Amino acid sequence: MDTYIPDIEQNVPLPKNAQEAFPALTPQEELNMRANVVKLMSDLTGQPIAPTQENVEQAKSLAVQMASDPKFRPKFNEYPNETLAMLAGMVAQMNVSIVDELSELKTYVVNHLLHSVEASKDVKTKIAALRALGEIDGVDAFKKRTEVTVKIQTKEEVESELLSLLDEVEGKYIDVEAKNIVNKDKND
Repeated sequence: MDTYIPDIEQNVPLPKNAQEAFPALTPQEELNMRANVVKLMSDLTGQPIAPTQENVEQAKSLAVQMASDPKFRPKFNEYPNETLAMLAGMVAQMNVSIVDELSELKTYVVNHLLHSVEASKDVKTKIAALRALGEIDGVDAFKKRTEVTVKIQTKEEVESELLSLLDEVEGKYIDVEAKNIVNKDKND
């Protein structure tokens, strides 16, 4: 029987520990990884993950902190597996995309606003829906527009135009008559 010895490269640095070997993860990536391990262990051992009310409250508190401060990095190893599983489920629900494209969402909004206009018997509701429709990008019924025309001229053309304006002004003058205003005292 032949023995095979693999080629081992020399001078390849190895990480000092397992933590150094892993890439840096975002809090969400770390949470997903931990939740996947918890689920795998639960499946392998046959023990279901059943969070208590305390686990639910911890998960809610962590979810609020993570949502309000994106830089917040929880110490996941301080929490029980049930809390992590619950938190992972909450984060997964918050990150679900309802539509694939924003154009689909715009179409949905336009269609429902049009339905509101047609189906509503209340005039205020119709006006509110029409106003919302008019503000949609592309409809722009209420957008104020400003047009700017840029006229590009050569130096000679600008100079000629300025000289003609000066000639017009040179022939005109303003006649002002000076009047002497005397302040009279009321007691006189």
